[in-house]
Amino acid sequence: MSEVNESAVIFFLSRRITKIQKNSELYRYNRVWIPDNEEVWRSAEITKNYKAGDRFLHVQLEDGTELNYPVDPAALPPLRNPDILVGENDLTALSYLHEPAVLHNLKVRFVESKLIYTYSGIILVAINPYKQLPIYGDAIIHAYSGQNMGDMDPHIFAVAEEAYKQMARNNKNQSIIVSGESGAGKTVSARYTMRYFATVSKSSSNAHVEDKVLASNPITEAVGNAKTTRNDNSSRFGKYTEISFDQSYQIIGANMRTYLLEKSRVVFQSENERNYHIFYQLCASAMQPEFKHLKLGSAEEFNYTRMGGSTVIEGVDDRANMVETQKTFALLGLKEDFQMDVFKMLAAILHLGNVEITAVGDERSSISLKDKHLHIFCELLDLNCDKMAQWMCHRKIITTSETVIKPMTRAQAVNARDALAKKIYSHLFDFIVERINQALQFPGKQHTFIGVLDIYGFETFDVNSFEQFCINYANEKLQQQFNMHVFKLEQEEYMKEDIPWTLIDFYDNQPVIDLIEAKMGILELLDEECLLPHGTDENWLQKLYNNFVNKNALFEKPRMSNTSFIVQHFADKVEYKCEGFLEKNRDTVHEVLVEILKESKFHLCANSFRDNPVSISPFGSAINIRSARPVLKSPNKQLRMTVGSKFRSSLSLLMVTLNATTPHYVRCIKPNDEKLPFEFDSRRVAQQLRACGVLETIRISAQSYPSRWTYIEFFSRYSILMTQQELSINDKKQICKIVLQRLIQDHNQYQFGRTKIFFRAGQVAYLEKLRSDKLRHACIMIQKSVRGWLQRKKFLHIKEAAVTIQQYFRGQRAVRQTITARTLKQTWAAIIIQKYCRGYLVRRLCQLIHVAAVTIQAYTRGFLARKKYRQMLEEHKAVILQKYARAWLARRRFQNIRRFVLNIQLSYRVQQLQKKIEEQSRENHGLLERLTSLASAHMNDTDTIQKLELDLEKLTAQKRTYEEKGKKHKEDSEWVNFNYHLGVFEILQYFLTEKMDDLTKQLFSDVQKEENQRMILEKNFQNQKQDYEKEIEMLKGEVKILKEEKTQLQHQIQQEIVIQDGLKMEVGQLTKQAQKIPELQKEIELLQTQKLDVEKQAHSQKRELREKMSEVTKQLLESYDFEDVRSRLSTEDLEHLNEDGELWFAYEGLKKATRVLESHFQSQKEIYEKEIEGLNFKVEHLSQDINHLQKLFREENDINDGIRLEVSRLTSENLVIPDLRQQISELENQKLDLENRLQEQAVKLKGKVPVWFLVFQTNEAWNDVDKKEKERLKVTTRESEGLSNGLMQDEIQDELQSKIKQETIRLTVENMDLEEKLDMKDRIIKKLEDQIKTLTKTIEKAHVPALSKEYIGMMEYKKEDEERIIQNLILDLKPRGVVVNMIPGLPAHILFMCVRYADYLNDADMLKSFMNVTIDGIKQVVKDHSEDFEMLSFWLSNAYYFLNCLKQYSGEEEFMKSNTPHQNKNCLKHFDLSEYRQILSDLAIRIYHQFIIVMENNIQPMIVPGMLEYESLQGISGLKPTGFRKRSSSIDDTDTYTMTSILQQLSYFYSTMCQNGLDSELLKQAVKQLFFLIGAITLNSLFLRKDMCSCRKGMQIRCNISYLEEWLKDKNLQSSNAKETLEPLSQAAWLLQVKKITDDDAKEICEHCTSLSTVQIVKILNSYTPIDDFEKRVTPSFVRKVQAMLNSREDVPQLMLDTKYLFQVTFPFTPSPHALEMIQVPSSFKLGFLTRV
Repeated sequence: MSEVNESAVIFFLSRRITKIQKNSELYRYNRVWIPDNEEVWRSAEITKNYKAGDRFLHVQLEDGTELNYPVDPAALPPLRNPDILVGENDLTALSYLHEPAVLHNLKVRFVESKLIYTYSGIILVAINPYKQLPIYGDAIIHAYSGQNMGDMDPHIFAVAEEAYKQMARNNKNQSIIVSGESGAGKTVSARYTMRYFATVSKSSSNAHVEDKVLASNPITEAVGNAKTTRNDNSSRFGKYTEISFDQSYQIIGANMRTYLLEKSRVVFQSENERNYHIFYQLCASAMQPEFKHLKLGSAEEFNYTRMGGSTVIEGVDDRANMVETQKTFALLGLKEDFQMDVFKMLAAILHLGNVEITAVGDERSSISLKDKHLHIFCELLDLNCDKMAQWMCHRKIITTSETVIKPMTRAQAVNARDALAKKIYSHLFDFIVERINQALQFPGKQHTFIGVLDIYGFETFDVNSFEQFCINYANEKLQQQFNMHVFKLEQEEYMKEDIPWTLIDFYDNQPVIDLIEAKMGILELLDEECLLPHGTDENWLQKLYNNFVNKNALFEKPRMSNTSFIVQHFADKVEYKCEGFLEKNRDTVHEVLVEILKESKFHLCANSFRDNPVSISPFGSAINIRSARPVLKSPNKQLRMTVGSKFRSSLSLLMVTLNATTPHYVRCIKPNDEKLPFEFDSRRVAQQLRACGVLETIRISAQSYPSRWTYIEFFSRYSILMTQQELSINDKKQICKIVLQRLIQDHNQYQFGRTKIFFRAGQVAYLEKLRSDKLRHACIMIQKSVRGWLQRKKFLHIKEAAVTIQQYFRGQRAVRQTITARTLKQTWAAIIIQKYCRGYLVRRLCQLIHVAAVTIQAYTRGFLARKKYRQMLEEHKAVILQKYARAWLARRRFQNIRRFVLNIQLSYRVQQLQKKIEEQSRENHGLLERLTSLASAHMNDTDTIQKLELDLEKLTAQKRTYEEKGKKHKEDSEWVNFNYHLGVFEILQYFLTEKMDDLTKQLFSDVQKEENQRMILEKNFQNQKQDYEKEIEMLKGEVKILKEEKTQLQHQIQQEIVIQDGLKMEVGQLTKQAQKIPELQKEIELLQTQKLDVEKQAHSQKRELREKMSEVTKQLLESYDFEDVRSRLSTEDLEHLNEDGELWFAYEGLKKATRVLESHFQSQKEIYEKEIEGLNFKVEHLSQDINHLQKLFREENDINDGIRLEVSRLTSENLVIPDLRQQISELENQKLDLENRLQEQAVKLKGKVPVWFLVFQTNEAWNDVDKKEKERLKVTTRESEGLSNGLMQDEIQDELQSKIKQETIRLTVENMDLEEKLDMKDRIIKKLEDQIKTLTKTIEKAHVPALSKEYIGMMEYKKEDEERIIQNLILDLKPRGVVVNMIPGLPAHILFMCVRYADYLNDADMLKSFMNVTIDGIKQVVKDHSEDFEMLSFWLSNAYYFLNCLKQYSGEEEFMKSNTPHQNKNCLKHFDLSEYRQILSDLAIRIYHQFIIVMENNIQPMIVPGMLEYESLQGISGLKPTGFRKRSSSIDDTDTYTMTSILQQLSYFYSTMCQNGLDSELLKQAVKQLFFLIGAITLNSLFLRKDMCSCRKGMQIRCNISYLEEWLKDKNLQSSNAKETLEPLSQAAWLLQVKKITDDDAKEICEHCTSLSTVQIVKILNSYTPIDDFEKRVTPSFVRKVQAMLNSREDVPQLMLDTKYLFQVTFPFTPSPHALEMIQVPSSFKLGFLTRV
């Protein structure tokens, strides 16, 4: 295929489509619709291009027939839509909008897809399937509830939901107008609509208003419906039901209005028709005791029920329906007395019809007074039988002068009887409707209402009378209202999108309405004729002829009849026969008969004929209706308002009501007249489509822009037609504009709105053609490449095979040509040469390989030897490094000890210095006291000093000298000395005044003495100063050291803080390390086994050594013949030997060696025994330590729970230590406590030292013995060598030496092996000791001071504290933030501990009261938080734990199997709480169900958007054109839910349940329930969304299912069986993807889809919708084939899965592992008034 430029192709196609539109040219392969007499329209394909001016169109029909169809160039046949657009949910989505397209789309949906509902703009077209379909269950109602109208497949529930939603959103009244022919399904549609409202808006009261509203339908159907030739349950009246809602939009009541009851059916039925159902129900129940007084029989006995010749409806049980009618009467509150009164009047009507009227001549008639039925009639209604017999055959004529009684003929009397029967039934019908309205009355005021109008559609029969005229008149009014509403919606849509509004020419039926109801119209002329005493039908018809023939184009006179007239209605021309018009319009009964009925003593009969007419609507109307012109009231009661006037007034009221509401339209279509299921009669359907206004709607839409796409939808669908340059633009709206301007040259064919693109008819089909051509071109390119590759591959394979064949053929031919004797010899010689040559080459190669192998081995062995040497060298170095490292560690340990000692010494020295300073301060204080005494003496002698001033002047020089000296020594001396000298000088002055001479002498002596003393003091002071300076320097150094120590202590304090912070982590690690205890036990067992092995080896070695030593001694004694040696030796040698003593010394040495070996083995035996005893002691000690550690671990685990509770309390109360110093002091105290504990632990561990010391001593003794034995063996070896050197026999010497060496080596090796084993065991023991030490240290670090009390797991409380317990522990407890640090079910355990206390006291009242308030408290908290998922999860978990505690400690054996002995001690002693366990179990189930409901409500809005609508696999789905009903969810709406939203919500549920400690089995059950809901809702939505049933959507669903399965795997929930609940959805996804063509495909579908029912499989196959032209629809024959294969299945014929289904929940018994005595109450619970017992 030659490549064509894309833009050129698009330009060509656009030019071509433009020519089609402008020049009216049709090209070959275009498909068109041509008219047909039988099928209305037939599809045909053009076989030859049509040009303007051609008179014929060459076409080929679908059956292959070629036809030359004559055409009018001005009206070419309509084009057919692409197959991709066929079967759409909305007719307005079709690109070509015309009658054949609409008819074909409805036929495909109805016949092939078995879909009865289709949208046509704002209309819902409903085709009667004449078969019960499983699409009206409660599951379907819930599926449509809350959904937008365009999101789901068309359905009557979707229209009802739209009306309900608009009412709630806009607070505006709504109306649903259901119309159609008789038998089209109007009544059923209206019934389903009301059922939908009753289901989705149930009131919270117990009045059951919804049931009453629904109960009104069976009653009205019984008295107002009848069998006709077209319908077995045809409504013979119009009904408008107002369903009233309150402000919360719940049903509070209803009101019913009726229109134009067909009263003539009471007295006349056509062939194969019946009277009203209630008569046949009464006759079928005549033999019942309560109906015997009615004196009825079978329906064949009465004239009014046997007239049509058909008294039974196939498949209908009139007796059962009578029971149902009675039930509905009772449900509405209408008691049996009222029912029997109604049944009396109905029976009276039947008996009245059997009254025989005989003719008496030509002018008279009479009724026998003995007539049985007359007597029964009068008896039932309590009437005067004589009067009734008289006045049924006579009439009273009142004139101005006299009253005339005129007899009636038999025909007139029969008509009077029938008129009376009709009048009675009409009044009874109105009375029943009135009572129903009274039963549906409601107190208060209605907020809004939704009206459901069930009214007859346009009718045309062979004979049309007054009833058909009124019906068609009503439909004319409804069609006018419909046209105006459609026109208004179109205008609003255009204005909303800012598109220029152009007037659309549509049919206006106002002229027909004027013809009927205007002044001097048909109805007014009829009323005028009825006022005349001698008015007749012929006179009235003549007036019509005179007023309208040739004057009004809508009125015609039939050519062949003078008793009929024709009216051109909006749907069709209808010919009406005038006979009976006046009589039916008057609807009069003789006044005398009415008076007789008024005089009846039967109150129901008398009240029915009161002067005041029965109010049709007792509620009144909020809309005041005022007639356009005054209505004349006749003074004569006999000439009351006519039926036509009543109907016109009620119809006007109805139209005003409809105009004040928002209407919704349902058009019911009858597919065939034979009532065959899913049979489509195109002619009948086309006729009804024209009559109900659907085609008019299509025509109006087609004149404007019927196809409307959002920009996002257009971009998603037609991005394949966009170039890379266009796609590079960021604005998608701008891209759409550019692309459309390029693809469609005529800009009048589309308009750009604000959010949508508007297309004229045919443009979407053109775009679809461009898209399919582009895809086809791409497919051709792919096919070309693939086919070329396959052909090339095939060619290469064939070529290779041909070459191979040629090769073998040519080889064979060459062999045949060259086989001779010479060639054979040459060949043989060549083979021999090759043999030797090849052998030489192989030997050479082998030698090379051998040399190479040897070389490689040499280098390899050298490498290995060097590697081993390096390893040994590294080990030797490592030993040296270890030696130095251990020495460094020892030195470091010594330095630490020395530093500690120095610190102690420093503190002691500081104390000594402080003591010295205190002593010095005391000395200074004494000097100060002396100074004060001298100062006081100085003050006393001041007077004397003044007298000696003259003498003092002489001594001033001396004083100055002393002062200078004092100043010089001031820095070195103390201030005390100076004052002392000053005092001395003053004393000298005092004495000088008395005795100058004596004082002078004494002064010099004293000065010398003082000088000496001063010198001494200065020396002492200097020495003390130096000492003090040295001590100060030492103190400074010590202070520096103290500062360093202080910093170190601070650092250690910080480390202690870190250690304290790490306690929690270490406690967690402790639990992990404690898990190693079983491994330690295993290693101990291994040691025990090794011990046994060592014992066995020791015994075996002992035996072997003894045996070998005995053999060695024997060999020595046997090998050495000492006599022979002595004889051989010379005397000199003997003397020499004897002198030296060497020989005998050697002999004695051997004996000693033997004894040494024996003693060695004896000591080795003792060592082994000691070692075994040591190992036994170690094993016992380790087992004791491990048991002790396990006990400590259990205690510490319980203490850790207390720690966690304490930590949670501290975190909840936010207690923070305010002062850092206080914290440091506390940490220092903790440090001291830890040091004390370490010291105590060290003291405790001193008891363990002898064990380890014993082990080390044993090892050292073993090593010493080994060294001694080695030395002795060496000595023995030397002695044996010396002896062998002294002997002359070399052979004996070599043999002896070799044996001794071997024994020595063997013993040495065995000794080394034993040493290695002992070293290995020592290392294992050290490893175990280290682990025990680390565990001990960790336990000590995390150790909390043991409780001084031993608790028994009870909570002491007072009875008056019960309310506080419930308030604080249940009602006010918030799970968030608390459950993190709590043990699971802590509130439940606390509650049970209180229960134990009440049981302990043996107080039954206290226990009963506490259990009751506890259960009531849980109920209350669940009720108050019924929508709080976390709270429900928390209390579901606690209720479960509480229930388990009641079981675990009940004392029953089945629940005590897993208890510890201590837990068994905590069992209840006095009371059996099995009844409360049952109550609590029921409460837990209620909580679980509410818990599931909350989860479902949270996740339900996410399911359909996430599972169906969201594209988890981007780029594989495509959008099809949608119609007026757009999908509500946008494609790129970021706020919509995705699959990730579902997974996040599931993860949130899972994490919350885990945090609240929900049992794993309950968690799995909850997850299973959620997965079932996801699968059920997704599958139900798939059944109701035809646009989702495609192969690509199946891939999306399968991908989403895999995400859910992966989530289950991540959460380890595979065992929850949640995956199995998704199996139906998984099979549905598979069914969408699998091939659906052949018989094998059908068989595979039947075998694989085991989880889907037959109805579901057929529904998916029928709903399968291709997204592209390349996908094929499922043929009806394939669906029938699958259905036939599935007929053998016995499954429930149910389409929808029950999303409300709940799996049975089971609460497994799981005993609590927590010890009650270790449980503590956090302070955050505010339960301080509880006391642990």
